[in-house]
Amino acid sequence: MKIDRLIGITMYLLNRDVVPAKELAERFEVSVRTIVRDIGALAIAGIPISSSTGASGGYEILDTFKLNKQIITMDDYLFLITALKGMCSAYDSKKINATLEKLLTAGRCEAEEQRVFIDFGVVREGDSIAEYVRQIEEAIHDKVTVEFRYTDGAGRQSRRRVEPLALHYRWYAWYLLAYCTDKNDYRFFKLNRMENITVAGELFSHAHGNIPELLERQWSSDGRRCCRVKLLCKAQARAPVIEYLKGEIMEEHANGDFIMAMYVPENERMWFSLLLGFGDAVTVLEPREVVERIKEKIAEIQSIYKN
Repeated sequence: MKIDRLIGITMYLLNRDVVPAKELAERFEVSVRTIVRDIGALAIAGIPISSSTGASGGYEILDTFKLNKQIITMDDYLFLITALKGMCSAYDSKKINATLEKLLTAGRCEAEEQRVFIDFGVVREGDSIAEYVRQIEEAIHDKVTVEFRYTDGAGRQSRRRVEPLALHYRWYAWYLLAYCTDKNDYRFFKLNRMENITVAGELFSHAHGNIPELLERQWSSDGRRCCRVKLLCKAQARAPVIEYLKGEIMEEHANGDFIMAMYVPENERMWFSLLLGFGDAVTVLEPREVVERIKEKIAEIQSIYKN
């Protein structure tokens, strides 16, 4: 509906600076001509939108404009409540629970109205990790340093002092983005490789700028090598293979078997363990290095149960 699009455009502009007409058209899946008409309609309605030309031109709403009317619908409340309940299932947070209670009251939502349920319980990696998340979250809020003993992927241990900046759940685990005072650089630290976390209490010595941009930049420069693994999968394992390995099907065979390719971090254990768990239902075709690695692991397991 047009009214929904007009509200959406208003929200989009309020949350940004200058937005090109083309970006608005792509965001709301209409033509640039339609966006121009919508902007005109918003201006007639009294919303102070200014436009500028040139390479960096576009539309923006004046900073003095404020929305005074309630425009959040019951569906909006339900989406927010669903997201917050999902977060609560991931880790305990009094602040998140308090926010959820406020939304439940403000939205006057009935429990039976919720239709989508999200449970991130898999994010919980044990009581120690939950406590680490709580400690680090407080340190991030207070902008103070933390110390911990860290074991890297090669088994090397070191004592680290860092300025914690953000927690991120990715690749089946919690990660901490922090400024390492020993390396004088930004690093990711896997929480399940941390031990003896203590809050050192020293205030940050650096200004770190935009954290979301820094987080994205660090992931994009992630030094881990990825490899392409080609698999021959039996028909009877189709559903779990697609569910857990999440690859791309390249070829279908008449008997239901199929060939799939997946791109994975070279030294991550999760996907390798999953391949072993599928047994003879999945055969690695390439690369040869992964084939040899599986053969070595099978030989190690056989030696344990030989007697």
